[in-house]
Amino acid sequence: MKSYEVNFDGLVGPTHNYGGLSYGNVASQSNSQQSSNPKEAALQGLAKMKALMDMGFQQGVLAPQERPDVAALRRLGFSGTDAQVIERAAKEAMPLLVASCSASSMWVANAATVSPSADTADGRVHFTAANLNCKYHRSIEHPTTSRVLGAMFANQQHFAHHAALPAVAQFGDEGAANHTRFCREYGEAGVEFFVFGRSAFDNRFPAPQKYPARQTLEASQAVARLHGLRDEGVVYAQQNPDVIDQGVFHNDVIAVGNGEVLFYHEDAFLETDKMLAELQGKLAKVGGNFQSVCVPRSAVTVDDAVRSYLFNSQLLSRPDGSMLLIVPQECQANERVWAYLQSLTSSGGLIREVKVFDLKQSMQNGGGPACLRLRVALNETELAAVNPGVIMTAPLYGSLTAWVEKHYRDRLSETDLTDPQLLLECRTALDELTQILKLGAVYPFQIN
Repeated sequence: MKSYEVNFDGLVGPTHNYGGLSYGNVASQSNSQQSSNPKEAALQGLAKMKALMDMGFQQGVLAPQERPDVAALRRLGFSGTDAQVIERAAKEAMPLLVASCSASSMWVANAATVSPSADTADGRVHFTAANLNCKYHRSIEHPTTSRVLGAMFANQQHFAHHAALPAVAQFGDEGAANHTRFCREYGEAGVEFFVFGRSAFDNRFPAPQKYPARQTLEASQAVARLHGLRDEGVVYAQQNPDVIDQGVFHNDVIAVGNGEVLFYHEDAFLETDKMLAELQGKLAKVGGNFQSVCVPRSAVTVDDAVRSYLFNSQLLSRPDGSMLLIVPQECQANERVWAYLQSLTSSGGLIREVKVFDLKQSMQNGGGPACLRLRVALNETELAAVNPGVIMTAPLYGSLTAWVEKHYRDRLSETDLTDPQLLLECRTALDELTQILKLGAVYPFQIN
């Protein structure tokens, strides 16, 4: 039976704005308060989805959240009509209003952790929504995320869904941004690679000093248990705390893996040699041949990696066995990074081609190509059981492009977030979107 890695990209929401909410994310903070262009952002994301589909890759789409999140503001004591809640929040606690308008759900690499059926005890694909409790504006996402994923992967014979972990610091979970899977074939048993920034209960693990480590070892272990993963099919590795303090807030800013290959920076991990040996040994036991590509700091510094998002790229397997790297335009603009990529592709190694995409709107807010997609390994039977409304096709691309053109603003500033009309625009757009994607009622305003 054939198997595939399907990339489900997050559709950028109508309230895409530069709120500078993510401490530790250099791009997010450096572009804070600038005006954004939600329409351009959504169209850039859709163009990437369409391009990958045209290249023959399986591609899907994941719907955004309802924003502003008026219900979240009500839980914080703001009352009255929806318009009055927004007006009062704008007057009394503007940072909370900005947080409630965040469109960060577009980065669905943080939406959940996914384990394919070949790895799990019950032979189903398992999803655990990430609690994202390190940042308030993201911690409010997981209830809607769970409903959307449930509507996309509804067949209980093939798919299992778990609630987010307890929303406390000890179980900080940032989803697939700190999770990679290595395998010979997507439908075969593999090794799941969990990267953590700190341990909540074991002080033997060093912690960063400047920026928070968002993923805990304990959260990763809990997800592995929930998914029914075998000990011999799991490897845990600690992210280098020094690179977290340089702006590497997730592992997918400093490393990316696919198939049997890990592409990583020399300074990405602690005890790198031990980790690589464990990955190689465990993958060999299931018939795989683990390989790694290390980018030396002498060629690309950590600062280069953070500013260009070299590693926040998509590493895709082509039919001939070679790999394609999807990178943001910022890689081409960085002289050292681009020189490294040119030498990499000309060396005849594992990564043979680089394709550049313009994702400026997402990049300015701190998310590159890898942030925008959630990878789900599926066999033919499982793919057929996915809600067909969320699988990208040429007609769906046309419908979504027309939907964005109809509903999205081309400029959004912080002042615009105080406009109650924005909520009405967002709800009208999302109500239509759920019909396009055949999701049913997944948003609070549709349910309540």
